[in-house]
Amino acid sequence: MNELVTGDAVVLGLRPAKLPSRALALAIDLAVVGAAFVLVSIGLAMATVTLDEAALAAVSVASFLLVLVGGPIAVETLSHGRSLGKLACGLRVVRDDGGPIRFRHALVRGAMGVVEILMTLGVVACIASLVSARGRRLGDVFAGTLVVRERVPAGRAAAVPPPPPWLVGRFAGLDLSAVPDGLWLAIRQYLTRMHQLDTQVGRSMAERLAAELATRTGVPVPEGVPAGAYLAAVVNERQARDARRVFVAARDGDPQFGAAQVGSGGLEGRAVVPSPVRAVPSAGGTGAGAPVVPAAEEGGAAAPAATGFAPPA
Repeated sequence: MNELVTGDAVVLGLRPAKLPSRALALAIDLAVVGAAFVLVSIGLAMATVTLDEAALAAVSVASFLLVLVGGPIAVETLSHGRSLGKLACGLRVVRDDGGPIRFRHALVRGAMGVVEILMTLGVVACIASLVSARGRRLGDVFAGTLVVRERVPAGRAAAVPPPPPWLVGRFAGLDLSAVPDGLWLAIRQYLTRMHQLDTQVGRSMAERLAAELATRTGVPVPEGVPAGAYLAAVVNERQARDARRVFVAARDGDPQFGAAQVGSGGLEGRAVVPSPVRAVPSAGGTGAGAPVVPAAEEGGAAAPAATGFAPPA
């Protein structure tokens, strides 16, 4: 899994689709649906030549509803928001919270599409999309959905932002053994892309991930701690534990590891433990090295790194 997903493989970290790409996807869908409707109409005309006018009218209405309305609804439901046109343009329909759409969402979109697309030739849909800040037509507004871009330019992998200083070490006693790798991956990918998400979608995703993480650990999210900051602090704690585990494994499994530490730092008789305090040889070069305290401990705290999270009021 290379991208952050929720529900049934709905990719996050994406941006709302613009009107030109949506119009192109709609044109492709209408061309496909129109061709299918023509073929079905020809087949029905050949098969119903013996029927009277009332029966022909009923068959025509049924074929219209089945192909032009039911077809797109079925495709969006089965593909979780990707019709042929949207697939070609790299678009997808998702819920407002980023989750996959269901039948009811596709039904509302399809029913409203008859009015704002088929009956008005797309004029109402274009106006609604231009007026909406997120490019939503009326069907999206009533269904609670959003069309997003699945294809984004590839860039450098972003690092996980550090947690706020006031949360560092706060979750040292948290039991993380029950958290699955899939959830860790989802949290990490959310943190690296949270500034690319729509504000509402990002907040909803952070709260959902934080709630699931709290369920796995058995400890609720502390009050007053933003969901994004909580996720960053827990990920930082896990990374610190992994680093300590690797350090201990390297120290215990490699005989040269301890010898190198003794030779370079004069640490005879001491246990080598990970610490922010460095040891350097003494002036005479014969005794144990004197610890060097980082600048933040000698005098005046160093300015904390920017995290993007604000402490609670």
